[in-house]
Amino acid sequence: MGASVGAESGNDSIAVIDASEGAEHPRRRVAAEAVERELSMLFRRARRISLSLAAEIDPALEPAAYGTLALIADAGPLRGTELVELLGLDKSTVSRQIAQLVELELVARVADPTDGRARLVRITEVGADRLRGLRERRRQRLHEHFSTWSTQDLGELARLLPRLNEML
Repeated sequence: MGASVGAESGNDSIAVIDASEGAEHPRRRVAAEAVERELSMLFRRARRISLSLAAEIDPALEPAAYGTLALIADAGPLRGTELVELLGLDKSTVSRQIAQLVELELVARVADPTDGRARLVRITEVGADRLRGLRERRRQRLHEHFSTWSTQDLGELARLLPRLNEML
């Protein structure tokens, strides 16, 4: 007796049903498979977008290092060990990404003011300027893409994305 809401996915019309109807309910299975298909496509596109975003920062920048740069910009100066933990990557991968970012003058290693023996990684002015410009262009493109969406649909996506992110 769950509520049904119609949703479109490609050419397939699917009914999104209440969880109380059970995981094995045929309509729920169809809906879950549609979500899985769309997420797979989203992740493939996200990898492709990472390639272009990294190239916009610097043509030599590895796509994976773009995420590291963005994290450093958002979190502020961090120790390498903190980056490893936050990114969930192994130390050698993060070290290689930091080395590339330093070489491209997008980040700098600086002394930790609380512990002179430790080093922090912070974004440089060049890195901050490039990232700020990129984010503004990306925001503009998203606004253009979403211009055909209703405010209600956009609000629904904004409401559901945090749930998806928590789950993943």
